[in-house]
Order: sequence, then structure tokens, then C-alpha cells
Amino acid sequence: MSQPFFVYILLCADASYYVGHTDNVEKRFAEHQAGGKCAYTLTRRPVQLVWCEEFVTRDEAKAAESRIKRWSRAKKVALIRGDHEGLRTAAKKD
Repeated sequence: MSQPFFVYILLCADASYYVGHTDNVEKRFAEHQAGGKCAYTLTRRPVQLVWCEEFVTRDEAKAAESRIKRWSRAKKVALIRGDHEGLRTAAKKD
């Protein structure tokens, strides 16, 4: 069985969201908290992991990451909350 990949959203200390993908959520989150390997979160720590979803392949995870990064804040918030109606409503406004 192949290793899964994950798309995740971090809530940064400045209330912004960071979207990324990885094959090891715990390790990547620790790197963000430590300030390594990501210029965006370096100055926005501490960060909080607020959402994560598993994908079968890296390509699927990268495609989802790219799609979510383009979403409005309202749509990201709805995703984080698991609010499917809010996702639909936010999508109509995009």
C-alpha cells in the first residue's frame, strides 16, 4: 500500500490561513511551529492545525492544495467547520 498524502490548513497568529500538503502532518506541523522551511509561517507563529484531509496520491493532494489556496476566507472557514451549506453559499459568491 502506498503512503498517503495530506492537505492541511493552519491558522496563523495573525489570523491568516496557510494551506499546504505533506506526507507527514505531525512532522510538517512541527517544522512550521519551529519556524523552519516556510517563510510565510515563520513570522506568523504560533500556528494551529485546524483542518486536514488525506489523499491517495501526491498529485491529488497538490491539486486540492492549489484549489483551496484560491478560495475565499469564508469558504476556507466553512471547510474547516465542516459546514457544507456554508461551502455552497461561499462558492456562489466566488
